[in-house]
Amino acid sequence: MKQYVVDAFTDTVFHGNPAAICVLDEWLPEQLMMDIAKENNFSETAFTVKTGDAFHLRWFTPGGEIDLCGHATLACAYVLLNYCAVGKDSVVFKTLSGELTVTRKEELYEMEFPAYKLQPVHVTEKMAEAIGARPREAYLGRDLLCVFDDEHIVKALEPDMNKLIELEGLVFHATAPGKKTDCVSRSFAPKMKVIEDPVCGSGHCHIVPYWANRLEKRELVAYQASARGGTLYCRFAGDKVFLAGKAVLFSVGEIYI
Repeated sequence: MKQYVVDAFTDTVFHGNPAAICVLDEWLPEQLMMDIAKENNFSETAFTVKTGDAFHLRWFTPGGEIDLCGHATLACAYVLLNYCAVGKDSVVFKTLSGELTVTRKEELYEMEFPAYKLQPVHVTEKMAEAIGARPREAYLGRDLLCVFDDEHIVKALEPDMNKLIELEGLVFHATAPGKKTDCVSRSFAPKMKVIEDPVCGSGHCHIVPYWANRLEKRELVAYQASARGGTLYCRFAGDKVFLAGKAVLFSVGEIYI
């Protein structure tokens, strides 16, 4: 079985967020897909199967299947449009989060995602202890989003993973206004056995609505300030978030199972 490894939200290998992409003729047993994800040990391994004019897409972390992943969707679209469906400029995925469309626009791959509705929650002492700093605001969608006043606080965070795992939300995102971009962020997912996600697309379905409303802007440039780093070009349109980024191929290999 052929497997591609793509760095998403970057045009330089060893940056952005790596995802493994397996293009299948038919679905593998779920446990086997889970085992492959554990063996790869990336934040996401994606599996896709073509049905008609669309592709079914599933995402697995080393800790289990999830309902939405941005960087692996971008990586999968990059693989399909460059190596499997050459000549096309868009691809439609059927996923646990509904139909997702990715469109190639020159060097960028733009994804249309649902925006998460954010409910304000109280900043608690338990939250501050787990994060290692006290946020000014906190919101809950699928994930927990905490807002800080300075990007240097976000960049310096060293959360306690054992305490972080006890907080609400599937993933924890810390964000602040950026000096060179509209916002910066970092994402941590110990519940999914991912300590820090280098660039989290689905996290920006929380981050972009917050900053779009706060800054009164509908187009944003976001930077994920992980060690690898990654840039997202974002648009907010009501209940939709459009995330665009670049991608680069790292490797193509074969899995023997």
